[in-house]
Amino acid sequence: MNRTGDSVGALLREWRQRRRLSQLHLALDAGISQRHLSFIESGRAAPSRGMVLTLAETLSVPLRERNRLLLAAGYAPSFGERSLGDPSLKPALDVVQRILDGHAPNPALAIDRHWTMLLANGAVAPLLAEVEDKSLLEAPVNVLRLSLHPKGLAPNILNLAEWHAHVLGRLRGLNEFAADPVIAELEKELSAYPGGGGHRRKTDKASGIAVPFRFRLGSATLSFITTTTVFGAPLDVTLSELAIESFFPADEATARFLRAE
Repeated sequence: MNRTGDSVGALLREWRQRRRLSQLHLALDAGISQRHLSFIESGRAAPSRGMVLTLAETLSVPLRERNRLLLAAGYAPSFGERSLGDPSLKPALDVVQRILDGHAPNPALAIDRHWTMLLANGAVAPLLAEVEDKSLLEAPVNVLRLSLHPKGLAPNILNLAEWHAHVLGRLRGLNEFAADPVIAELEKELSAYPGGGGHRRKTDKASGIAVPFRFRLGSATLSFITTTTVFGAPLDVTLSELAIESFFPADEATARFLRAE
């Protein structure tokens, strides 16, 4: 998406269609007339900067793509973007690391929009000890590739078919939301990994709230549920794409094992 040369109207139309909204629905939600929206999408009317941002907000367009919409309309980007090595981001990353460390003894890690592991707490390392292909642990480490690769964590995942289906479902949802070609390629790659064919989700005591991650570590069987945390109302592209993936014990045996480590 966002091919070079696309007009702002064409890009907005793509986002509207991706969100499965009619012109009328989007116009009502944005507080404008359907006629005005039709003129913007067709290029017959040039949207103001405020109108571009209003439509992007209504469509829940990611901040990175909002900047591209603004550029396509002839305006400067509204949202800053810094590299993770930028000194001005260090306070925010320090906070993230404190959150991860405070989650111990449960595993937790920080990822970017492509599921690259950026930070982790000490409880993550034991889960990676039996990874056969150590190149999967070399930076940049893609967490989803590592989890489903046949020489990664996959041999130790006891409900691999269920987890495989869950991961691919998340990737599809992410691609629907963000229209990111890197995520689309990752979904294609992971779909080809063994372990996910024809799975139908089984019912267990965790299925009412989350898909469990059941993992063999040595002689222990661990069971986790995961949550994802993002920054609230970020105004920076980099921070908006940062997320914390936390693992919580799904049973008392797992909680005892983690406390004993």
